[in-house]
Amino acid sequence: MHEVNGVPETRPAFSVKIPYDAPMARQRLSQRIERELRALDPDTRIVILCVGTDRSTGDALGPLVGTELVRRGSPLFDVYGTLDDPVHAVNLEETLRRIERTENRPFIIAVDASLGQSSSVGCIQFGSGPVRPGSGVNKKLPPVGDVHLTGIVNVGGFMEYFVLQNTRLSLVMNMAGVIAHSLLGAIERTRGAVIPFASPDGLPSFPPE
Repeated sequence: MHEVNGVPETRPAFSVKIPYDAPMARQRLSQRIERELRALDPDTRIVILCVGTDRSTGDALGPLVGTELVRRGSPLFDVYGTLDDPVHAVNLEETLRRIERTENRPFIIAVDASLGQSSSVGCIQFGSGPVRPGSGVNKKLPPVGDVHLTGIVNVGGFMEYFVLQNTRLSLVMNMAGVIAHSLLGAIERTRGAVIPFASPDGLPSFPPE
């Protein structure tokens, strides 16, 4: 829960689910994120915490989002969790301590992959409160985030590790692109211009909107 002047801020709970390939998916998701950001004090720092690992295709959603955000080089937010420097079960608690040491009561947007029902695969969920990393594979990790963005990358309920490792990379990359650009658009509209799109030569990048 985010705090204002040391007092926990109470805001209505919400949860929205949008298929990544739905018409206007980026715009709809970005507008909903923007609504939450506009409620913040302008001086509140935005931190995007992207949880996951590139050692598992399905679990690479968070690091893919983080990598795309870092490539934009924007000073409007801080990113933790990329393909080169992932945040996962081993270092999540230390990363949270680092954020606490270096950030002054930031607003944390947690990004993570999740498993769900077959009818929900490909959906992106944006909701209030923290995400609980590892819950889909029965790991007990600290909850993270004032709000969360989760991408349902595959079906849960049976052999979760195997399912994550055999998730289609195309689906994960497409979902990561929608999440990254939705975040960028929302932050740009609420905090100022984002540095124009650029990508290092030879490296794949998500297409701009």
